[in-house]
Amino acid sequence: MRQMMVVMSTMEQWSSLKSLQQQSSGDKHLKFTFSSLGPNQICDLTVDGRSVSLLYADLNQDMTEEGISQALDGCFKSCTDGVSTFLLLIQGGHYTKRERRMLETLQAHFGAEALKYLVVISLEGGKVADTLDDALLELLNMCNGRYCRITSSAARDELGALLKVLDRMLAENGMTGYTEAMLIEARKRSTEDSAMQILKRKVQEVKEQERAFKQQMQQQEERRAKEMEELKARHAEERKKEAAEKKQCETKKESLEEAVMSHGAMLQLQMSASDDDDTEAVSVILLGLSGSGKSSALNLILERAGNQYSINESSQEPPQPTLFCERKEAFAAGRRLILVDTPELWDEDGLEHLDLLKDCLALSLPGPHVFLLVLQLGRFTQGECEMLGHLQRIFGRDFAEHAVVLFVRFDCDQRRPQGINDYVAGAHATLQDLIRKCGSRFYELNVTKSQNALSYPQVKDLFLGINKLVASHGGRSYVTRRFSVQELQGRKKGIGERKEGALEGNYLLRDA
Repeated sequence: MRQMMVVMSTMEQWSSLKSLQQQSSGDKHLKFTFSSLGPNQICDLTVDGRSVSLLYADLNQDMTEEGISQALDGCFKSCTDGVSTFLLLIQGGHYTKRERRMLETLQAHFGAEALKYLVVISLEGGKVADTLDDALLELLNMCNGRYCRITSSAARDELGALLKVLDRMLAENGMTGYTEAMLIEARKRSTEDSAMQILKRKVQEVKEQERAFKQQMQQQEERRAKEMEELKARHAEERKKEAAEKKQCETKKESLEEAVMSHGAMLQLQMSASDDDDTEAVSVILLGLSGSGKSSALNLILERAGNQYSINESSQEPPQPTLFCERKEAFAAGRRLILVDTPELWDEDGLEHLDLLKDCLALSLPGPHVFLLVLQLGRFTQGECEMLGHLQRIFGRDFAEHAVVLFVRFDCDQRRPQGINDYVAGAHATLQDLIRKCGSRFYELNVTKSQNALSYPQVKDLFLGINKLVASHGGRSYVTRRFSVQELQGRKKGIGERKEGALEGNYLLRDA
């Protein structure tokens, strides 16, 4: 059946979509055909032989909620011979009050079920938001990250990505799309909710009458009690004044003593504590072979922790190979997060690099709390088969109890990539054994350009998994008996001094 999308947007955004027709007129693989059907406008879009019809009703700014509902309902009823879904157009990543009003009307008329069949498109031809605001991020989370950006310079590829997102949405939620039966059920629930509200209102009125009567009786009792309290208060005030001067002197004395003690405790704390207090932080060490995607995953986690979506993501250079341990920090899932990136901690003969091991443990203080084993999805080599054995020899036999497996997915040509659960179920026996020893804790992270928006809920799930693992150990960090805390603290201080010296040297060279 034909795929048809009910479009929610202002006339300005619909006109921006129309302008793509002129800008892409020379591309034979991309075709726009605009027509009218009664009060509605239709755009038949064809990308590389794939077609979808967009139905739009003019939603002007002065429309009431009832008018918006009738316009959307008219578009939906025009989709009788196709698979119906919904499309929200925004401009440059800006989610305004007008679009929020349209979404609220959609949910009120079509029910929460409509969000399962919703895709958000940002038309980016002018001013573009640096980051997505909280309201839009919450919407993307509810519609499972279905967010596409369309620019005139890459319209064909980005519209092709939209069709892939549409296929995945239908595969996950039902190939029939949003149906008339769903609309009938939504209206039925709305009617039932209205009847329940009327009943609740009547019950509330009865309660208010009863409350008013009780309040009247209580006021009479309070008046009598107040007269007694005023008499007692006059006597108490006299006694209070007598004790006030004595208490004032005692209070001044106690305040001075407390200030002296507080100042002494603060000096002692400053002498004993490190420069940066990490006691409430959760520390994570990223481990894996070269090329597994540790640095790519780390960069994406830092972006998502800051609610950032890169605007020029396609022009970013791939991360360089990691040569030394590096510490990054972010605030995620309500707590401070320390992330330590590492190169390989052992050589081809399985011998550990002792200095790198000490560095990663020192930089992870007061942890480590969690070890993140990074594997590239679809690649499991002999080196990765032996990885768990190397890590247990380096960190200790209890290493796997604090480990989480993270699969990194890079760009692929599959229209419907294999799900992570299916991949693990059919994986090599050694990989399945590794995951089992790590408590069957595994997550997936897309670092692809075309699937970028899907990484937002994935990073959120990863944070929840990390916090859950830390909580299961009572918030305690992993203890490595090979090195003392004092030795690691000294090494961490030395790393900081070397970095400061390198920065100062670079500064002097620039001035020379």
